[in-house]
Amino acid sequence: MDAKQNSKFPLVVIVGGGFGGIELAKHLAKEPVEILLLDKHNYHSFPPLLYQVATGSLECESIAFSLRKNFEGQKNIRFRVAEITGVNLENNYIETTIGEIAYDYLVMATGSTTNFFGNKDIEHYAMPMKTIPEALNLRYMFLQNLEQAVIAPTPEEREPYLTFVMVGAGPTGVELAGSFAELRNHVLSKDYPELKKEEMKVYLVDFLPKVLGPMSEEASAKAKDFLVNMGVDLLLNVKVASYDGTELKFEDGRVIRTKNVVWSAGVMGVVPEGIAKENLVRGNRIKTDEICRVVGTQNVFAIGDVGASVTEATPNGHPGVAQVAIQQGKKLAENLSNIIAGKPTEPFKYKDLGSMATIGRNKAVADLGKIKLSGFFAWLIWMFVHLISLLGFRNKVITFINWLGSYVTYNGGTRLIIRRYVREAAPAAAAAAQLPKTD
Repeated sequence: MDAKQNSKFPLVVIVGGGFGGIELAKHLAKEPVEILLLDKHNYHSFPPLLYQVATGSLECESIAFSLRKNFEGQKNIRFRVAEITGVNLENNYIETTIGEIAYDYLVMATGSTTNFFGNKDIEHYAMPMKTIPEALNLRYMFLQNLEQAVIAPTPEEREPYLTFVMVGAGPTGVELAGSFAELRNHVLSKDYPELKKEEMKVYLVDFLPKVLGPMSEEASAKAKDFLVNMGVDLLLNVKVASYDGTELKFEDGRVIRTKNVVWSAGVMGVVPEGIAKENLVRGNRIKTDEICRVVGTQNVFAIGDVGASVTEATPNGHPGVAQVAIQQGKKLAENLSNIIAGKPTEPFKYKDLGSMATIGRNKAVADLGKIKLSGFFAWLIWMFVHLISLLGFRNKVITFINWLGSYVTYNGGTRLIIRRYVREAAPAAAAAAQLPKTD
């Protein structure tokens, strides 16, 4: 693919239109470079609100924004829908679904995906929630299961359809558990008068002894209190052994009958072929130096969830949160400009702006440096920060109106089944189906 269009400027290829990739491209707008941005989708999504898409509180268009429209007016950038399949570091080109692309500088901002830790059965039957399509699959699956519960004749038959289990008590699991608990407490009897809210169970599971492990002890304790008061069953210090689509088994012998398991217990970097195994560190992240340059290269960089800037101060890299990617994108733009101009670079230093999680209506926790907040004020701050972080004025307005409607009515969202979710057959079952029959 002719990516440079006979330009005299160096070509910077950015793979990934997430927080890091967008920030980098934006801050290179006035620099003497050509930019080619690649992403497998033509939109940027806002992952912190995926749980609201999954539970039907928001439509997916409210948290997505066109990548082309986002860079409207920026003269030195082009965008292509493509997925990277490999990288040739020696010859400075990448392999993609639209052909080979040569680069002068390559920035991998490919993000992360769900880590099932090698358990193929859990990977097949549990639901991940890292992308908009996955969030929609989760929404349709749980709505279909509620419809199945309505027609099930006995409580025993309804039980697996009305049992929801979140595995992983980080922000995603906590926010999902709170959202499902609110759906049970305020919506279930309105939308499904045949069902009793006492029949719907919500579990939050983790092998750690507390929820929101990375946050402060105060935030963790308060979040736990919120969840318990909302009726969420907490199973901490337990480890999942297996899941077959109907029974979730734990290593201590406990079993939960459920058709609804959401897996948010870990993430791993999305790394293309061609990166040496010795360059990968914990979490399948690419090892980089203090300016986010891939170790052993001169013109290849990795930022955001896929990169791990391993230094004495950060032996395991930085946390996989949006602010890291945003700050790395901005700093890398400065360093790339300096490299091209022959000037010295400056190491990346992460400034922790704090962390937040919402559990439900008027319930949130926030660690803002030395300031620890919980309850209504933390919830207002959480809403404000997430609202202004959305791309596009229209998305901000629609999301605010949705939130306002949900707050007033206790019954926001439409929860439509636009398309049915049908799980693919398990690999073993699919292979068996293709075997020739014998007499």
